Amino acid sequence: MAEIQFARNFNDLSHAQGVDAGFQFEFYCERCADTWRSEFAPYRSGQASGWVGKAASIFGGVLGSVGSAIDGLAQHGFGEARDGELRRAIEQAKAHFHRCGKCHAYVCDRCFNSGSGLCYNCAPDVEVEIEAARNQGEVQGATENAVAEGVRHGSQREVGRSRQLVCPACGAETHAAKFCPDCGQRLGVPGVCACGTRIPAGAKFCPECGARTSG
Repeated sequence: MAEIQFARNFNDLSHAQGVDAGFQFEFYCERCADTWRSEFAPYRSGQASGWVGKAASIFGGVLGSVGSAIDGLAQHGFGEARDGELRRAIEQAKAHFHRCGKCHAYVCDRCFNSGSGLCYNCAPDVEVEIEAARNQGEVQGATENAVAEGVRHGSQREVGRSRQLVCPACGAETHAAKFCPDCGQRLGVPGVCACGTRIPAGAKFCPECGARTSG
């Protein structure tokens, strides 16, 4: 068979056997994936095999032998018939797709810049790119402002205070509350000894110098 165009962007929907035997091909744009299908072309030999097969399942006997013979003939001629229908479908598809002069992708009318002979991936629409860049800049600016606002709020948070994040009694997360939200246990907050050592919650003496804590 001669060189096949659209080799990368079509699906073969053909059936060799059965009452719905026939040829149909689905071509799709390699940029947006929109599809176009060729007109269904019935494969009479395959359809005849399907109908005889249905009759044979009812009557059997000689019809079964006839069905097998027709089925063999249908399979034998399917490949050549398919090639012919594919060539015909490709000729029809040429009216719906364009080949990009740079990336060689086949694209539909909406994805093709006819002025340059290129797809919109290779030759983007300037107005579209300007609008997209403007929106991207707006998102970036808003994000930067939001980060700055978060930094401002964060700088006002108290960070020197120690927090007991897990209740020693029940193990529940406390989210830095003064009392456990699950069991009501009063949560001790670690302090700092005169010697500069952090004192664990509930400790009566400093683990470094032994001084008695105020708790």
